[in-house]
Amino acid sequence: MRVLAFEDCVDIEALLISGNVDMASIDFKQYWDSVDYLERIEQFGPDLLLLDHYMPPTKGLDLLKTLRKSNINQPKVVAMSSATMANNMMLKHGADFGIVKFELASLKLWPHSS
Repeated sequence: MRVLAFEDCVDIEALLISGNVDMASIDFKQYWDSVDYLERIEQFGPDLLLLDHYMPPTKGLDLLKTLRKSNINQPKVVAMSSATMANNMMLKHGADFGIVKFELASLKLWPHSS
């Protein structure tokens, strides 16, 4: 599974590992800003896109709206802001899942270490 995260403060890979997610079968990449986000998404070709809401220069919600209108192959999207209100807004605009980022490892999407 190819996973791309846009998150400016928290190391998402470390968060997943600490939540006992088995990263062996995951090709993971994180960007710490949202510069050139469409090009980055198209180049990496993620199966799963993790979006924070409060991220410079383009907020996750605006990124999501633009992505959903684009011709880019559409990955599943997880809204993972620390603000539930922001996740709910992204869910209304096409995110497939919404979760507070510190609970991200609890989603049923991940392979877990035994």
